[in-house]
Amino acid sequence: MQLNELAGLDLGSHDAAYRTSDAILYALAVGAPASQLDLVYERDLRVLPTYACALGLWAVEKAGDLGAYDRKRSLHASQSLVMHHPMPREGTIAMRGRVESVWDKGKATIVNLAVESEAFTANYTIFLPGLGNWGGSPGPGAGTSEPAPTGALWRSTSKTSPELPALYRLTGDLHPIHIDPEVARANGFDRPILHGLCTLGIAARTVADAARAHPCSLRMIKARLSAPVMPGDTIVVSAQSVGDKVLFEASANDRTVLKDGHAIFAP
Repeated sequence: MQLNELAGLDLGSHDAAYRTSDAILYALAVGAPASQLDLVYERDLRVLPTYACALGLWAVEKAGDLGAYDRKRSLHASQSLVMHHPMPREGTIAMRGRVESVWDKGKATIVNLAVESEAFTANYTIFLPGLGNWGGSPGPGAGTSEPAPTGALWRSTSKTSPELPALYRLTGDLHPIHIDPEVARANGFDRPILHGLCTLGIAARTVADAARAHPCSLRMIKARLSAPVMPGDTIVVSAQSVGDKVLFEASANDRTVLKDGHAIFAP
């Protein structure tokens, strides 16, 4: 299959089953403390909404396995999530996936995928460096970015461990760039990098405090994954409430790793 054949492709359906222990593992991987019992203890468990992004990765893997590009030479560029209702404590989520668009950016290609279910809609943007100039549409121009948080800011810091990518991949994000040093070097990194969805999950969980909300009340989140977090880095999330939104960005080791972030939480 060629890149120009991907746009509009139906990726079919997929049922993702998970247990309470899987939801707890995800919560721990994005830094939930043991003291927040409703995230880490079965008795009153609530499932973090961003776990949905991990469950939807089957579509990203299926698109990469079609042969139009090397999945090992792809990067996660942005993510959005809209929750339609809370995630069940455990069970099976029926999903459908599709390739919404493929954009030829000259020096690279952008693949946009959507995964839909009764519980959520997740959109994944995949960046393919070096795969451009194949005659496709460049897609829309750069849109208006969310303003960076300014003025009186809420901030949080989350220290990551060197082992975090090895732990987070157990939630289902198996791209070898996060565990295999050879694959990481082939993509221009000195060593395996932290999953972008892990960084986003940490930000979503912590930025709920800026909204004075529970992290499981998240209704929508989106952000650009602008630079990788290296395992062991400290992630600094800055946020500011503007109307019903929380605008946020994140940095690590003097790099902005999440840009144009905004989230909406239920009252």
